[in-house]
Amino acid sequence: MATAVAVANGSSGDTKVAFAEIYNKLKQEMLEDPAFEFTDESLQWIDRMVDYNVLGGKCNRGLSVIDSYKILKGVDVLSKEETFLACTLGWCIEWVGLIAVNDGIILRNHISRILQRHFKGKPYYVDLIDLFNEVEFKTASGQLLDLITTHEGEKDLSKYNLTVHRRIVQYKTSYYSFYLPVACALLLSGENLDNFGDVKNILVEMGTYFQVQDDYLDCYGDPEFIGKIGTDIEDYKCSWLVVQALERADENQKSILFENYGKSDPKSVAKVKDLYKELNLEAVFHEYERESYNKLIADIEAQPNKAVQTVLKSFLHKIYKRDK
Repeated sequence: MATAVAVANGSSGDTKVAFAEIYNKLKQEMLEDPAFEFTDESLQWIDRMVDYNVLGGKCNRGLSVIDSYKILKGVDVLSKEETFLACTLGWCIEWVGLIAVNDGIILRNHISRILQRHFKGKPYYVDLIDLFNEVEFKTASGQLLDLITTHEGEKDLSKYNLTVHRRIVQYKTSYYSFYLPVACALLLSGENLDNFGDVKNILVEMGTYFQVQDDYLDCYGDPEFIGKIGTDIEDYKCSWLVVQALERADENQKSILFENYGKSDPKSVAKVKDLYKELNLEAVFHEYERESYNKLIADIEAQPNKAVQTVLKSFLHKIYKRDK
């Protein structure tokens, strides 16, 4: 419980406070679930495991459900019931952080039990189940592709290209981090997701833009600003920067990449970064960012639903200001 309270105390908004309080309720329901007779030891394990896996991040995905729902309803304050349902769906999204196979299975099954307990009587219940199943499958498939592509011991940069990178990003990041929160808010608002295919495509593209930006910041961002020291080069990641370098490099430059990419030696990392500078990848990124942003804005403004436009623009502006 103390961890959840810390989340609340770290925010100044009522939304985050309510979000943290509902986490406590959902976790307590899990610990008191009559479907299995837990021992005291197993209860303690689950108590710690859920906090460890679910808490600790900024909860941006979960909170996006609430923010999007408010915009779609055109209100600043939700009712108690609306707040509870939006927060509950938000926590279902946050619940999928995995640390081990069995813990992951328990957490994933609890999502289904949360949905059943709190949404079974809703007209959109089946749509929620389908949505979470769809996004889970896409995310797991993207993770599989990422792991296969960057398989340790089989390092082969020839497998890296823009098509592979885009596919990994779309499936691993876009659906889970961008489409799922908005889709949950749309269902809460009584909308049919079949009518929002264009919105889904925009959010997937937005997720791609976000990950490309993330790859760029990993190399060029200030660690104090982005909150981490980038290690994509050392970790042999299928980064947007390395696939762009492979597209533009001559044979000598490619040999530098093949020899040094994926090594933790600072000299090797420096050689890769020097090559990125030689290929002017900073300028390549800024041109990509400009084109992507302008296209996304045009696609968003073409949406007939003004509330949906506002939701999409709020997502885009949060991303765009990260590297400013």
